[in-house]
Amino acid sequence: MSDRRRRRSLSAFRPPLQPLTPISDGPPDSTPTTLKKRRPTSFSKDGSPTSSFSPTSPKVERTNSRRSLSRLITRDRPRGSQKDGRPSSLFGSIRSLSSLKDEDEMSPGMTSSPSSLDLTTPVIPDVAAGMLIHHGPLPEAGPVFRRRCPYLVLTEFHLIQFKSQSRASEMFPGVSGPQHPNRTSMRHSRLSSASSTHDLQSSSDGQYSIPLVHIVAVYKLDDGEPYFSLEIAHFNDATNSASTMTLQIHDPADADTWLTVIRSAASKARVTSSTLFPPGLVEYTARALEQEHDYNPDHFNMFKVVQRAHRSGKRSSSDDLTKLTSKICILAIGMYKIHLVPLPKSTRTSSSTSLSDMNGASHGIVTLSSVNVQTFDDAFQLWFRFPFQPSHALHLAALCVHEVIRYIRQAAEYLRPEWTEQPIRWIVPGTLNFDDLLPLPAEDEENRAFDRTLTAYCAGYKINTSNIRYTVNYECEDAPAFTLLSVSDPRRGKYNFMELLAIFRALRYNETFHAISFSRQSLDVLNGLCDHYGWEHTPWTTRSGDPVDLPEQEKTSVFVQEIRALALKNRRLRRLDFSYCLNRRPSSAGEMPDSGCGICEALSPLCSKQYTNVDWITLNGILLSGADIDYLYAAAIEKSCHFRAIEVAYCGLADRSFQSILQALSHQGATLEWLVVAGNFARLEPSFLREYLNEFSLLRVVNFSNISRTSGREPLFELDTLRRWKLQQLNLSRSPINAATLRVLADYLRDPQSNCLTMLSLDQCALTGGMIKDLCHAMARPVPRQLHLSVSDNHLEEEHAKLVEVIQQSLTPTQLTMEMLEYKEEKNFQLFLQAWSKNTSTHWLNISKAALPCPAGDETVTIMKHMLANNNALQWLNISGEEAHLEVATFGVGLNRALLGLKTNKILKYLHVQHQRLGLPGSNTLASVIEENSSLLELHCDRNGFNLQAFTVIVSSLVHNYTLQHLSSMEGDRAVEIRKWEKEVEKARDGGMRGLTAPTKATVSTVKRQLGAVMPAPLQFASSQTGAPLPQKKAYTQAEAEALLASVHAKWDNKVAVMQGYLDRNFKLAHGLPVENSSMTENERPTTGQSASSTLRLGSNDATPLGEPDRQLVADVGATPGNDDDGAADTPITPEDGDGHVEAALMMRQKLTLGS
Repeated sequence: MSDRRRRRSLSAFRPPLQPLTPISDGPPDSTPTTLKKRRPTSFSKDGSPTSSFSPTSPKVERTNSRRSLSRLITRDRPRGSQKDGRPSSLFGSIRSLSSLKDEDEMSPGMTSSPSSLDLTTPVIPDVAAGMLIHHGPLPEAGPVFRRRCPYLVLTEFHLIQFKSQSRASEMFPGVSGPQHPNRTSMRHSRLSSASSTHDLQSSSDGQYSIPLVHIVAVYKLDDGEPYFSLEIAHFNDATNSASTMTLQIHDPADADTWLTVIRSAASKARVTSSTLFPPGLVEYTARALEQEHDYNPDHFNMFKVVQRAHRSGKRSSSDDLTKLTSKICILAIGMYKIHLVPLPKSTRTSSSTSLSDMNGASHGIVTLSSVNVQTFDDAFQLWFRFPFQPSHALHLAALCVHEVIRYIRQAAEYLRPEWTEQPIRWIVPGTLNFDDLLPLPAEDEENRAFDRTLTAYCAGYKINTSNIRYTVNYECEDAPAFTLLSVSDPRRGKYNFMELLAIFRALRYNETFHAISFSRQSLDVLNGLCDHYGWEHTPWTTRSGDPVDLPEQEKTSVFVQEIRALALKNRRLRRLDFSYCLNRRPSSAGEMPDSGCGICEALSPLCSKQYTNVDWITLNGILLSGADIDYLYAAAIEKSCHFRAIEVAYCGLADRSFQSILQALSHQGATLEWLVVAGNFARLEPSFLREYLNEFSLLRVVNFSNISRTSGREPLFELDTLRRWKLQQLNLSRSPINAATLRVLADYLRDPQSNCLTMLSLDQCALTGGMIKDLCHAMARPVPRQLHLSVSDNHLEEEHAKLVEVIQQSLTPTQLTMEMLEYKEEKNFQLFLQAWSKNTSTHWLNISKAALPCPAGDETVTIMKHMLANNNALQWLNISGEEAHLEVATFGVGLNRALLGLKTNKILKYLHVQHQRLGLPGSNTLASVIEENSSLLELHCDRNGFNLQAFTVIVSSLVHNYTLQHLSSMEGDRAVEIRKWEKEVEKARDGGMRGLTAPTKATVSTVKRQLGAVMPAPLQFASSQTGAPLPQKKAYTQAEAEALLASVHAKWDNKVAVMQGYLDRNFKLAHGLPVENSSMTENERPTTGQSASSTLRLGSNDATPLGEPDRQLVADVGATPGNDDDGAADTPITPEDGDGHVEAALMMRQKLTLGS
């Protein structure tokens, strides 16, 4: 296709949150292959998931456990979350870790049950081993004469508690002699656990030890007590148990000392440990992410963290310490989310594991608003904020807090690679340096990873990605141009505010698109909404970092902020199209002041202060208020804005508003290229127009259509004004044109300065045939004028002879639109057709919706057939009719004979013949044309009353055609046919015969019999072996009716698939691509171009519900009209019975249609 538009729908991401994974089928040292994403031409593919967060997911591939888990199990994992050889796309199948039965080699002892997770527990040195680091007494609370004084010792590998200092000195001679209890500042220690304390290594003499490799975090506890509390959280991989140890210390210096030495020793032990996580725990966590559609082995990291007990409010009582319980869990960073996964329990099975079942939590990375890391311990907070909701925090702690924050930042930058300023507030100590982050991998993703960012926002905002559709045009002005298409769900009709926010924020910072269009997509749901809970997405600076000086920007609506963000953060953005995206009514006098539509408020200050490069704003179809006019006026009078266009068609502008806009735009005369003011209430005054229109020198497009003017004989434009412009398009349709204006237009068309004009629209301007002749003579050149002239719905039958003369002389331009021709005399239409048989200048002709006083007669049909056969210039032709509620315009059944002239035509490539009621005879005509014509590339022939048999005839004709590349799929005819059958099925189900005529009764009986034909054998009316009648059913269930209609749909889908196969074959032949041998041969297809009886036999042999009706109708012809509903003929006529009943069958079918 020459048009390089690409349509996208996020439903094709299959599912959108499931990444591609390298799958290794060979030995562990072999290079894994990469599963590539299949990029469809349209993102609306059948079979795509309806939701990216559906609980069901497609069957996943299993991968080698040691290859995929070794990064997290062993110590030598990379700093970045990306690996070499990672796939080029983020979307595809999931690598699952929930089953390893299909692997060539399973890790020893690995099981899917979380009850036996610890399989590679690191070897922990003996308690007495290691260098002594720090020690001190732990006096317990109680009476002095009963008080005991446990002793705490920190070594290189353990944190050990002894009953007394003497016991500690027996194991560690370096411990000094006894100290008086009153001299210590440590009050007491308490072992409190969220689960149990049996994971402490204990001995019979009261000695407890915690291996330092088990410590998860050490942090200060905010319990409201008058002493300083430290909490040590540790997790034993061997026993799958987690515990916390609390130290309560009076002296803050001692508390800081213990905090520092324990953190330092635990960090050193963690670094020297060879194993990070047991394989079972990694599998368990990955399975939890997989249930959330967020698992990608190349973007998967997990850490042991503590979800800290957070005290809020006033000072707590003495019992609050026991109520504040911290929990150890797994913090997993997936593709698009941050997950808190609870530790596995032995009672939980692997098949039912999901984050919701485990009371876990998932938060979108794009919803992260703030990160706060403490400088003195392992505590940190992650703040998340959903749009229009307050922030909520996760109070966490981890020994590897710096590593966690680095991975979170890298994940955020990966999802928004174009964002130079992430909307996240980083409150981190100076020792946490982000400069050593691995650079983002260079991936082959089009549009600068727009799909990746959009999917991340959909995941964070819990949006169904399959609803979003868009297209990118690479061959338009200001390309590439992004255009948002309508929502894929036809039941909704428009996007909700969360989907629009995701789209706006995904477009922010993306400099791929030079033009963005939201045309005809409702944005009303965003207009006026304010988010008072945060301003992290408010654009305070330009893309370069320069501050934006706009007053009270935080008080503006989200709609205004998002539009400003698009304009500020994309330096290459030139055009914004908001046509018909707001359905609003400005407030009238006496009502509250109208603040405007929001678009002008957002863009005008940015343009006037040169904060953006946007110079093309389209506001067509949006009713503008006085505030909007003021914003536009303030910006347009600034010559530094350099506006190329401000389109304000159908904006409800009155005389004063229109004059203000035109006066302001006159200051942009040196740069303005488009002037579009069509469809407003203002009246054009030629003297006023001349005052400002002379200021423009570069106008390329002028649209003054559907707008009135003041009375007078003076022309609307002056010739000098038109010569000054560089006009390419001039539209004056539905606007009054007097004789003076017409003379100016003719003089301009004669002038060489008009050679760049390519489009002239004069629809509904009360032009006669003589006026068209004057214009065609004026635009005549030695070669046909490359101009599209549109003169639809004019009085062309007046002075018709002059129009016929200019057509015969080939003075018409290369493209001509003459829709809605109304002829009172058929003879004039015959002359019109004869003129086109001789014309050689026009290659593109549209004469659709032509109306004759009666159906075309034989002479008219013969002339049209001659024109279609002998015209040697037309390459594009539209002779479609019109079918409206109050008006029908068709040529009649004679058009079928006229179309036969296309058999010998060698020039025509594109034909539109729609809404002409061709019916079954027309399908045979088109089939014969398709078989013999070798020039047609596209044939649009839907809405012609084609049923399945007619469609089958047309499709079958493609066997011998090797040039046609587009053929209508007849969806409109299909819908009409289905509605007819639904009505007849409903009649058959109701069984109502009262008041029906005899033929209609026979028809209803026929429908009942054909329903029985598609039902199972016990429900049929006659035995196929004996022919004995079976009991007939008086009424039919909904399931039976649905079975009939489903069969019709299936058969139609099959014909569409066959048609598409032939068209694909022709496309490949035209472009020199290899063609596969077609499975359908000439002997397999039905005969085309035959009599109506052959078509009915085709339908009867066709095992479809629509094939049965014609066969049964033929059988009903021999039935007595007076039979009741149960007395119709039960024995169907076979195809061998001849053609005698064919015409009667067709008449019966017409009666059926009229009766319905």
